[in-house]
Amino acid sequence: MKPLSALSADVRRDVRGVFLDIDDTLTTDGSLTAAAYAALERLAAVGILTAPITGRPAGWCDHIARMWPVEGVVGENGAFYFRYDRVRRRMHKRFLASDGERHDARARLESLKETILAEVPGSAVASDQHYRECDLAIDYCEDVERLPQSSVARIVALFERAGATAKVSSIHVNGWFGTYDKLAMTKILMRECFGIDLDADKGCFVFVGDSPNDAPMFEYFPHSVGVANVSDFEGALGAEPAYVCNERCGQGFVELADALLADRP
Repeated sequence: MKPLSALSADVRRDVRGVFLDIDDTLTTDGSLTAAAYAALERLAAVGILTAPITGRPAGWCDHIARMWPVEGVVGENGAFYFRYDRVRRRMHKRFLASDGERHDARARLESLKETILAEVPGSAVASDQHYRECDLAIDYCEDVERLPQSSVARIVALFERAGATAKVSSIHVNGWFGTYDKLAMTKILMRECFGIDLDADKGCFVFVGDSPNDAPMFEYFPHSVGVANVSDFEGALGAEPAYVCNERCGQGFVELADALLADRP
């Protein structure tokens, strides 16, 4: 990983959009700071598209799409995108799975939840689970005492044994039935809402994240960025970002925004 300072001025000036993880990328110690939120506003003010790409639930994403200075949000690790039309005052929700498929998956995940909680002492259902549409989030450090890596690996193994996809974020292990991920739904969002083919234009976009569930985005975008705490997952990422900030968490996001805005009027 190169330092963020190695991102050239020409590339910074050509950036059209920033995709960002939320937990421990935009937030710091579980809180959204004024500086990080202001960085989102500053990017939007110069016409840089911003879109959170997160594992957080549908309920949160409805709020984010409506009230944050963003052009859309991908949630539950790629299960859907939400985009709010502020002119028509209408929320557009695009799920990858049908209503029936989501209903069936939730029943299977409910059964799997009991297995995981019984076999991994100290784990818990994430406090935001009530607001989820498509996945099961198991808390390993947000509202519980941090579990050892062996317990996190055990949660992943139990999801996979049941035929589910499992991804590790900085706070949860998320599991779902299906093969979608953050990158696939980000491509759909950009194609359907903005007429942008990311395969052709990915060099004009930056992704910033911090944890293993961001690996598809790190690998895909040539100008992917990790906030400094990405190093906490060294050896477990699957793919590393091209650049890394000096600062951790939300302050790292501010550092990235400052870099992108430095040469713009």
